[in-house]
Amino acid sequence: MTQAEPLDLAALLAARGGERYELHARYLNPQLPRMLHTIGFDRYYERAKGPYFYDAEGNEYLDMLAGFGIFALGRHHPAVRAAVEQVMELETADLTRFDCSPLPGLLAEQLIARAPGLDRVFFGNSGTEAVETALKFARCATGKRRVLYCDHAFHGLTAGSLSVNGEGGFRKGFDPLLPDTAIPLGDLDALKKELKKGDVAALIVEPIQGKGVLAPPPGWLAAAQELLHAHKALLICDEVQTGVGRTGTFFAYQAEEGVRPDLVCAAKALSGGYVPIGATLGTSWIFEKVYSSMDRVLVHSASFGSNAQAMAAGLATLHVMRQEGVVENAAKVGELFRSRLAALTERYELLAEVRGRGLMIGIEFGRPKSLKLRTGWTALQAARKGLFAQMVVVPLLQRHRILTQVSGDHLEVIKLIPPLIVTEKEVDRFVDAFTEVMDDAHRGSGLMWDFGRTLVKQAVGSR
Repeated sequence: MTQAEPLDLAALLAARGGERYELHARYLNPQLPRMLHTIGFDRYYERAKGPYFYDAEGNEYLDMLAGFGIFALGRHHPAVRAAVEQVMELETADLTRFDCSPLPGLLAEQLIARAPGLDRVFFGNSGTEAVETALKFARCATGKRRVLYCDHAFHGLTAGSLSVNGEGGFRKGFDPLLPDTAIPLGDLDALKKELKKGDVAALIVEPIQGKGVLAPPPGWLAAAQELLHAHKALLICDEVQTGVGRTGTFFAYQAEEGVRPDLVCAAKALSGGYVPIGATLGTSWIFEKVYSSMDRVLVHSASFGSNAQAMAAGLATLHVMRQEGVVENAAKVGELFRSRLAALTERYELLAEVRGRGLMIGIEFGRPKSLKLRTGWTALQAARKGLFAQMVVVPLLQRHRILTQVSGDHLEVIKLIPPLIVTEKEVDRFVDAFTEVMDDAHRGSGLMWDFGRTLVKQAVGSR
């Protein structure tokens, strides 16, 4: 057989890159390019480095999304790239299925060292797969079938994880799902009520919810854990977005004294931005219940789980975080960022609250007091909640070349989850731009409110 010539990706992108939106509309999700065109986000990014994107003209854009948390180290960190390239050059005998490669064990060792009380790791390929693993393991270990979750939670979009997704918009059209039950975040009485029924395997919770950047009251996680264990149920912490340094501790639950989850889900940042990876950490007794005999050795597995490239990326990511003090930077810069933004609440009546921890920050907008601003706000709310936040996101990109997102459907919240390597320089750039946008919004007229009227028309027209 003749060996194929190498594919010239550079030539392919040069020839066809300009068709990106047409290709997506024709062959992939047709609503994505439509949405991007509508809000003016249909940019042509050519390359990226660290916390920045660059277009064909060389304009620099500040990334405040990090690929929804994937790029904790920024894009194309040289140490992670070198590790992935090196493992490919080694031509390891990967995924033979009937051996034990050292790389998964080494990465598991590193993760367990950062999560006292947990003993073992299952590697999959994504956050939703990590959640699926936790749900299966919890049911198997406890012999119970129902899992509790919190209102507004996001745990993934595959069938099992969708069953514990607290946002109805994601669930619509995919029922029936597993018979799991929602409780309000932070409500111990609701948790007690469900646990008394005797069929609860676990509670799955994000220590800080990605949708809205909402955290339970201090002490709630520890109290919930105590209740769960009293009823022989498990605590699952979904750290797919909050974990691996995002909130200023390696895992977000570690900020609360006494919390020792039975299962922890991680993904996103662990990839180093190169190779998808999911990890479910748990205690030995849970794993021993699942893998209870040699007959059950493959009772739960993943085709590409523990592949060499993903393991190398994970090891390199943890190495960089340790060498460069990335988690400590997230705590320090995050506190500076949040305090600078929180100080603006006294200046702007449309700015209701700034909250979060580390470099996971929510900026919430609220009903203004002045009549002039209240009229415009009311019109936006009547058309569709969340339009004002979108009014802020768009000029941040179009005028200031800063990429942000509205933190969920029907929310007046912008979420900032930048790469964990950002510095005071990036904080200054964002705060200056945000201040200018808010100054514009508080004039009650001009381009922002013109755009708001356009959004209102589109929202009403789509009903």
